[in-house]
Amino acid sequence: MLEQGQREQTRQRILTAAVRRIASEGIDDVRIARIAMDAGVSAALVHYHFVSREALLVEALEHSYDIAGEARMAALDDAGATAAERLRAMIDSCLPAPGEQRDDWLLWVELWLRAARRPDLAETASRLYARLHEWFAEAIRDGIADGEFRVTDVDVLTDRLLALVDGFGLRVLIGDDAVSLARARDEVWSVAAAALGI
Repeated sequence: MLEQGQREQTRQRILTAAVRRIASEGIDDVRIARIAMDAGVSAALVHYHFVSREALLVEALEHSYDIAGEARMAALDDAGATAAERLRAMIDSCLPAPGEQRDDWLLWVELWLRAARRPDLAETASRLYARLHEWFAEAIRDGIADGEFRVTDVDVLTDRLLALVDGFGLRVLIGDDAVSLARARDEVWSVAAAALGI
């Protein structure tokens, strides 16, 4: 019998493998056997941990979000960074740059499509958005407290910024020639800067 630490490590390996496979193949085309092979476990063990493809997608997305969040926070942990520098870096980290950020985006798109058709997944999407919203809102409130930002409604501004990130990010993800990653960053930041009074 595996002890708790080993079970958690196995679960993390499965989730990491699932993130890669779902991002490259899509949740409908992904094969549990391939995830199991990538994770170095049996297909039965994957089925033991995840009762459905949707459950696997949700947990893979949450896993990806947590890992990306840790990386984002570590990258922004510079005590000398201004609130504006921190917020700008947060915006950059939420756009689909090549690599893991693009993979995160592909998982989000998979969740959006499923949540639009499945009310039970809409709750998961809302919960993850609430976490992202709070992360941005906290950074904006910190800037207000430091006297760096002038904002009347933090929640409204946060929703607008996330909507801009989603809209421009989706165009970057699909390879729209009119919206490069650099343009997406500049467009979102220009709205943010004007709204923050900086």
